[in-house]
Amino acid sequence: MNPDIWQGRVDAEDGAAGRRWHQVVRPFDQGPPGTCLLGLASDRGVALNQGRVGAADGPAALRRALANLPAHGERPLYDAGDLRADTDLAAAQSGYAEAGSKILAQGHFLIGLGGGHEIGWASFQAARRYLALSDPGRRLGILNFDAHFDLRRPSPHASSGTPFFQAAEWCREHDLPFDYACIGISEAANTRALFATAAELSVEFLRDRDCDLPAAESLITRLVERVDALYVTVCLDVLPAAVAPGVSAPAALGISPAFVIDCLHAAARICRDSGCRWLLADIAELNPAHDLDGRTARTAARLVWEIEQARG
Repeated sequence: MNPDIWQGRVDAEDGAAGRRWHQVVRPFDQGPPGTCLLGLASDRGVALNQGRVGAADGPAALRRALANLPAHGERPLYDAGDLRADTDLAAAQSGYAEAGSKILAQGHFLIGLGGGHEIGWASFQAARRYLALSDPGRRLGILNFDAHFDLRRPSPHASSGTPFFQAAEWCREHDLPFDYACIGISEAANTRALFATAAELSVEFLRDRDCDLPAAESLITRLVERVDALYVTVCLDVLPAAVAPGVSAPAALGISPAFVIDCLHAAARICRDSGCRWLLADIAELNPAHDLDGRTARTAARLVWEIEQARG
């Protein structure tokens, strides 16, 4: 945890009711279960996917945007720092997975801070390593808010475009279902080959032009009711470029942040109603190098904050 990043306003006259995230966050330790932040400071996968780099600085920018938000909840908040992927992406993802699984094993909710969407493969591995400790056969659902399927085949290297193909291959190798659904898919951002891969893997999705809350709730319900645990990932390029300019591939259309927030709250409610455990979430593709006026970082921080509120 870098205390120089966690700085902000102090409303001392309001006492505990005026606290902000920078006042309550603490280094990750053996404290009581709460929410733990863990960053993957990487744009190696973005570079390999031929995107514009800069996302390696995303976790720090997101923490700065989170620092001044009000601390409404009572759960402890921890920061476990970052794993860096300067050259060896696979090693960094494996290190993240190991750290993340230990965080989950201590009863914390894990929120990953990206970095490129290569965090998706790292988060999936963290969840599967944790589930292996109790019941390796438990089904893990992946709910991805994204303009892209991220189902590219490594050719030859894994990248920010391959995480969920890697997850599908892992499930195939371990004889487990691949339970994956996407909200916000852009027909203009995915080739026919990617749609064919999605069909082959029985991926459910909503196109950006078809996104409304009833349709999203129906999709989320179908996913959650067939799994035991849930991993939610938000790729910021699912949002309109005016809201999220600081990403690898800005969206020409996108879906609104308010809609994503409504979906996050719906996912939390549906998980509670069905007995599915929402294990972890992450935010991907924050690229401060292209973030006009810090818009993307502030939006990403609001999404993290809403995830905390949704979980109650």
